Amino acid sequence: MTYDEYIFVSSEIKELESLLAKIPQKNAINRIGLEARLKSAKEIVAGFDTKQSPRKARLTFRGRPVFGSHGVSADFASKASGFFTDAFSAVVAGITENLRYMGPIPDKQKNQLLITGTSIGSFGFEYELPKVESEEPVNQTALFPLPDRPEDAMQKLEKLFCVAAEGSDDDIAELVEEIHPRAVKKAAEFLEYISEQEAWCGLEFKESFFRFSGIEQVRTSVERLKSNNIKESDDSFTGEFQGVLPKGRTFEFKLRDQEGVLRGKVGPDIDDADVLNRQYLHKLVKVKFHVIQVGQGRPRFTLQSLRDVE
Repeated sequence: MTYDEYIFVSSEIKELESLLAKIPQKNAINRIGLEARLKSAKEIVAGFDTKQSPRKARLTFRGRPVFGSHGVSADFASKASGFFTDAFSAVVAGITENLRYMGPIPDKQKNQLLITGTSIGSFGFEYELPKVESEEPVNQTALFPLPDRPEDAMQKLEKLFCVAAEGSDDDIAELVEEIHPRAVKKAAEFLEYISEQEAWCGLEFKESFFRFSGIEQVRTSVERLKSNNIKESDDSFTGEFQGVLPKGRTFEFKLRDQEGVLRGKVGPDIDDADVLNRQYLHKLVKVKFHVIQVGQGRPRFTLQSLRDVE
């Protein structure tokens, strides 16, 4: 079985499971054919090792530049693909925590997508993800295997499209924290370009798939991801740390002379999050938090450095 065949059958399994979920168990006659097809499909994919196959994503387009499954405007396809690969490279850099607000995107050449084919249906492209490079051999059976940054980045990019279209402001803020505001801006630039060309897109990776419903949903998503809707600031607060979870890297901070508790994250520049428990627990301190707020969502607080604690 090829990887493409695996994806096709996996999609059929999801569709069959969705159909069966809508049919009551008592309607045995209506269920019997679907259940037989589902069993057969599961037998086909059983034992298929996706780790041994190239990891591929499919980006498809609909709208004015697309002519069914026959073709797509070359100028549109070239520019849209460029914007998309820039967004992907930025997300990879963002989750590896070395993306800055200005300057070149780190390791951009190493994190290039490779076009390996076209996608049928609504016209689009098939991209092969870059291979994970490591000086150490990757032990896939290890208790804590090395993270696959390109795969993680593609999943987060697809999730970003989905929450921008259908999620809450808090959902977007969570991803902004994870992948960096600059990476979000790059994703917004891709969506803004295709909306200007009166097109929309769908992104499929592994067993997950999301497609915008139309141009208006893309335009709404762009507005939600633009920098003027994502507010960032560095604000100082006085109070006491109530506790830090070292593994989860989260904290609670009680403000002085105010009701309520701030909950936030310990940034990656602080190697040992437990140092906050050892040195500052229940002590009155002045702290500078990096604050991110998307739209009307709740603010997200991050302690970026121990130098920000006085």
